[in-house]
Amino acid sequence: MTEEELTLLGNDAEALLNTEAFTKTMNTMVDATVQAFLGSAPDEADKRTEAYGHYRALVDIINTLRQQVEVRDQIDAKVNETNDEEEVTTEEE
Repeated sequence: MTEEELTLLGNDAEALLNTEAFTKTMNTMVDATVQAFLGSAPDEADKRTEAYGHYRALVDIINTLRQQVEVRDQIDAKVNETNDEEEVTTEEE
């Protein structure tokens, strides 16, 4: 992917993370998954394994979105650093 595409992806990820509906939905899903895990009987190992896998998937979604925002921020920082260096060079001339 190009830096422009990564930046747009980061923008979209940040917008999604900052959406109240998304946050509420994710929190509800995490809570339900934890309750399913904790509410399982001792002999329901499959149910706990499924709940754990579901929880890990939800965490992976959030972490992926955060990583996309971080990549965007790193690209922005690099561009700003390059622009600052160009301004200094132009001022010296």
